[in-house]
Amino acid sequence: MYTYPKNFLSVTQLIQKLKDAGMVIDANDTAEMALTTIGYYRLKGYSFHLIDPATKKYIKGTTLSDVIKLYHFDTELSHLLFRYLSQIEVALRSRLVNAFQITQDALVLNDPSVFKDKKTFWKNQSTIAVEISRSNDVFIEHNFNNHDGAVPIWAVVEVMSFGTISKIIKNMKTGGDSAFSELIKNYKFQNSKGQAIHPSKDMFTSWIQAVSIMRNICAHNGRIYNRTISTRPQLIYSDIIQPHPRYNGLYQIMLSMKYLRPTDDSWTTFAADSKRLLKEYSDVCDLRRLNFPSDWKSHF
Repeated sequence: MYTYPKNFLSVTQLIQKLKDAGMVIDANDTAEMALTTIGYYRLKGYSFHLIDPATKKYIKGTTLSDVIKLYHFDTELSHLLFRYLSQIEVALRSRLVNAFQITQDALVLNDPSVFKDKKTFWKNQSTIAVEISRSNDVFIEHNFNNHDGAVPIWAVVEVMSFGTISKIIKNMKTGGDSAFSELIKNYKFQNSKGQAIHPSKDMFTSWIQAVSIMRNICAHNGRIYNRTISTRPQLIYSDIIQPHPRYNGLYQIMLSMKYLRPTDDSWTTFAADSKRLLKEYSDVCDLRRLNFPSDWKSHF
């Protein structure tokens, strides 16, 4: 069995380690409380950018109190994002069901003819079957007991994960009389000429993938600040950063949230709450660490 080269350190030793690295700690009892309720490893994630790569020490003036404050900012930001992402997700589920009404088939998710790639269809079917089988929701039990196990789309959508919904939409056929064309009517933006247009399926699904990733980060209490995100949602032309950033971050995800907003009013409220939060923590929050451009307010 492999022996890990590093040993456990006590809270006292961890505090000393931070001090040795140049971090200013005003009160040991505050540090002890933070390390026992938040954790050394989690807190360190909020101070990576404060370490001088040449000396491997914290830059002069780095305080534990600021790092803790940054952690609290990130926590509040995560809660704010998750609440709005939940609104986006619920609206998308409802709109997907309504879009499939065009088929007049309650079991349409079992029909490969409405999906583009048949192999992907069967992979998705397998995932959906698992999600249905592990559900103990009363409406699933109702269909097991009263409809010979046949589960209509309006029930299936409620137990599918956000990721599965994304895969279903990505595999939908397009065209003037398709369910996708009905779904996309709920989402539009203005092009460079001021015309209201609907996104392509590739653009639309890139937004869903982006918000799905952020939802998972928030749901698992992951760090958002100073974090790169591999997904690359397709932004509308007026929101594209020039030159293109090497990595994506929260800014691109929040724009995807804007495009997928349930209502204009809901976005206005969320954007205002976000601005207030960023202003409240402006003394410790560097917006560049969230990939925000200097003119970000004009895009929100």
